[in-house]
Amino acid sequence: MNNYKKNKSKEKRESLRGRGPGRGRNHPGQKQSRRKKDQKVLLDVIRSKNYQPMRAKDIAFLLEVPKPRIKDMMEALDSLVCEHKIRRDEEGRYEKAGIGEEGAVDSARAFEKTDGRDRQQQIGREQKERRGRNRESMTQIPSADTSIAVRNAIRRLDPDDPASALTEVVLEYGIPTEFPPKVLEQAARFPVTPQPSDMAGRLDLRSKLVITIDGDDSRDFDDAVSLDRDGSGYILGVHIADVTNYVAASSALDKEALRRGTSVYLADRVIPMLPEKLSNGVCSLNEGEDRLTLSCIVRMDREGNIRGSRIAESVICSSHRMTYSEVDRIFTENPPELREKYADVLPMLFDMRELAGKLEKQRHDRGMIDFDFPETKICLDEKGNPLKVYPAYPTVATRLIEQFMLTANEVVAKTYFDKQVPFLYRTHENPDDEKIENTLKLVHSMGIQAEKAGHHITPKEVQKIIGNVTGTPRESMVSSMLLRSMQQARYTPDNGGHFGLASRYYCHFTSPIRRYPDLQIHRIIKDDLHGNLSGRKISYYDRIMGDVAWKSSALERRSVEVERETNKIEMARYISDHLGEVTEAQVTGVTGWGIYVQRPDTIEGLIHVSTLKGDYYIFDENTMTLTGKTGGRVFEIGQTLRVRAIRADVRLRQIDFELAEENEGEKSNGKRKGNEADCE
Repeated sequence: MNNYKKNKSKEKRESLRGRGPGRGRNHPGQKQSRRKKDQKVLLDVIRSKNYQPMRAKDIAFLLEVPKPRIKDMMEALDSLVCEHKIRRDEEGRYEKAGIGEEGAVDSARAFEKTDGRDRQQQIGREQKERRGRNRESMTQIPSADTSIAVRNAIRRLDPDDPASALTEVVLEYGIPTEFPPKVLEQAARFPVTPQPSDMAGRLDLRSKLVITIDGDDSRDFDDAVSLDRDGSGYILGVHIADVTNYVAASSALDKEALRRGTSVYLADRVIPMLPEKLSNGVCSLNEGEDRLTLSCIVRMDREGNIRGSRIAESVICSSHRMTYSEVDRIFTENPPELREKYADVLPMLFDMRELAGKLEKQRHDRGMIDFDFPETKICLDEKGNPLKVYPAYPTVATRLIEQFMLTANEVVAKTYFDKQVPFLYRTHENPDDEKIENTLKLVHSMGIQAEKAGHHITPKEVQKIIGNVTGTPRESMVSSMLLRSMQQARYTPDNGGHFGLASRYYCHFTSPIRRYPDLQIHRIIKDDLHGNLSGRKISYYDRIMGDVAWKSSALERRSVEVERETNKIEMARYISDHLGEVTEAQVTGVTGWGIYVQRPDTIEGLIHVSTLKGDYYIFDENTMTLTGKTGGRVFEIGQTLRVRAIRADVRLRQIDFELAEENEGEKSNGKRKGNEADCE
């Protein structure tokens, strides 16, 4: 919530999150004081310039209100409604009070400075803006919407179309799927290649060996890399698509990009932030084509320590479009066909691997937390049906690019923090003290060494706990518990550091084709490079940065939720064709109603307690275990069980398992094995 009001006191920012003064005290004076603080925070949020009407659950999600404080938040909202400072619409969303309520006070103040005619015009503008916000609200918040228009659109979907279930989620969450005509018209005006006038005054790097390394199915390339040896040191170049050359501030393209916030990646499609003419065309760093870029050039010594850096407008021509799989094969097999294809780039590639290893060690030594969770990949056939669900773990190639992008992001954030100009940072705050304490107690109860020396846990201490369980059956479980105790990373106009990376300065600079925050800070960087950061421009950026940060954070969460929900749909569709299949699965959660498990292919589901035959099971909240009252069998997080898929509900996005007999083998399915081969 400090995105709404900069430099407010810590007491005010934290009141609703449960860490403000008076927490746990119930005498009337303290409670009334806390209520007023809660009301002030909520009023600041709802009155902010770009706030869109939200339901209570969405406000709680946005402000990260813990469950014990939800009741207090609801009481504060009800009080504000009773005082006519805010109103609740027919769909249960909270917004600023309308004309005749709180709006009458605002209009009266305006009337002191205008005549009656101006006042009526102002009221008309306010009503129009309010209607506009109501129409667009579902595209601004990270939650599902069930308005009449959305429900009617869902009813029109073809239930026999495999893509309809995913489209339903997209509609529920208000993801824009079509670009407005004005946006497409603007995109269509740009030539397919940069013009000579665009390249004037830029650092010309077209003769330099520059490559892109991306996934096999990637179509938009917004980052390229180069590396030179400088004596015993290195000169790393991270070259990022200069999208701002085409997307001007406040243009239709820019407004639509901010409305979307990010590209959304689904199993069967990508919903881009920018039209394809830009995202896959003139902005994409395609092989063999001249492209405009912003380059972060970093000079390092032999150990990877930064000795100097430069950010410059540039023009490059990518020498090769390489894939992660090709680079990994070169490092592991070095096959003749790839040696021949990439003969000119091989020495640089091995230097890159060497430098990336040094950078990764540096970050590990300072405490960077590496949660080594696999990414879920879903392979579809030509009709859109899931053939295979499988985990994708980081490889040497993906880690190489990750290290270079982290370096560029840190260098850019540090550079502009030192300049003390308005900027957009990627902030990951320290874990919530109460959550981390509860997690450490649970980890201790399992006999795992987990310590913290001070009042707040440090990244190195979290890293050490993970190291204590690495390679054990409980590694995934402990990592998941620690991850859940962490704060969510978000965008902020103030530099707050990044806990997970153990970094003092961090931002998102490297993906302007698919993330609006990157596009926004590119605009600031270019104004700085051109000497255009006047007092007026700084004031403008300072004024908008809080709203851009809040909106980008909210839309990012919406995108993550949509991707998660659509993955659940595809997993349920996959399991519905594999009912009765028996596999191993690890227990990821234990509750009073059952056991949550995850298969090696990342598919998750529930073993309901009613399916546990032969005993009555008792749930212990302190140890997170289910124990049989008679037989004494214990189910706990981290266990490996043999499970059978018994039910899959695509509409509810739920999968149910039951325990399988210990001597029962995995169900044979020759067709499935053949399909898997098609996905490799």
